[in-house]
Amino acid sequence: MWERPFWRERIERAWRQRGVVWLPGVRRVGKTTLCLTLPDVEYFDCELPRTRRLFDDPEGFLASVRGKRIVLDEIHRLPNPAELLKIAADHYPHARVLATGSSMLGASARFRDTLAGRKREVWLTPMVLADQEAFRSSSLVHRLHRGGLPPFFLADELPEADFQEWMDAYWARDIQELFRLERRHSFQRFVELLLAASGGLFEATRFARDCEVSRTTITNYLGVLEATFVAHVVRPFSTRRTTEILAAPKVYGFDTGFVAYHRGWHELRREDLGALWEHYVLNELHACLQTREIRYWRDKQGHEVDFVIARRGGAPVAIECKWSAREFDPGNLRVFRRKYPRGETFLVAHDVDRRATRRVDGFTVTAVGLADLIEDLRPASGA
Repeated sequence: MWERPFWRERIERAWRQRGVVWLPGVRRVGKTTLCLTLPDVEYFDCELPRTRRLFDDPEGFLASVRGKRIVLDEIHRLPNPAELLKIAADHYPHARVLATGSSMLGASARFRDTLAGRKREVWLTPMVLADQEAFRSSSLVHRLHRGGLPPFFLADELPEADFQEWMDAYWARDIQELFRLERRHSFQRFVELLLAASGGLFEATRFARDCEVSRTTITNYLGVLEATFVAHVVRPFSTRRTTEILAAPKVYGFDTGFVAYHRGWHELRREDLGALWEHYVLNELHACLQTREIRYWRDKQGHEVDFVIARRGGAPVAIECKWSAREFDPGNLRVFRRKYPRGETFLVAHDVDRRATRRVDGFTVTAVGLADLIEDLRPASGA
């Protein structure tokens, strides 16, 4: 069983702040295995009927584990999981509860309370840089191709059949239990098309035609994918200037392996790496900053900046992703910084070993590797 110290430390820190910690993440991202590596925990699998019967009397159960560290795995299997967590937060402050699930709290009717102010959340994303070190793998290309779900990453051969098995289980055990959607074929077709087009501008009408459903249904499908962390909607950064894209989001699939698989990339070519690297950078930002408040910028002339982080009251941080620093062209950043002259500007590339700065038309571009980018962003984020 692999140790994942990056995530263990996150959970321990969250437990020091609140008694209840919510650990969401997609299927097979490693929630159960991570929980079992935590020291001094008592584990409860909520998929088992005999376990669920323990919670018929939530107060009696919580009294029996008073002062202990417990894991409630797959808690969304319970009839009213929010009730149990709310009682724990309000009346058993010395208990330490780690609850796992496949969606955001409040995403479905089963969670009638989001526990605002009562819990901390640690979003378990696909593997990050620190996980590769823990798994003793230094191959970035292998990570991009196989993706960040540990069973896929660690398999001896590319587990092609597992991609469809994952999709079938996602429909049957997450979508049906939490959201009760109909038209399985249309939904799965939408997921496949979305993964193949990952990283592009989202146009609901095009997907509606291909999936033979209404535009409203496609919008609902996207909301479900976002709530279950299978899609990430990156909305445009704008100060309502008439020259900027104001509403059209970009949508990214949750994992580079699934994106490569649905694009038919059985072997990665040099030209495939840039798109997957952009996904990988986004995954690292999500994991380390623990936020989805990441934007992109584009104007109506087609100039685009990959990611923008705009903190309240602060200047926008611009991030351009390139597989190799040699591919960098400052043209898009130059247009962005003419409109927004304040704020840090980064080029993040896999082949940058040492930080370097370059002056471009009155602003500075800092070339960094991914680890240094996160380190630069973390202090102000509080992550």
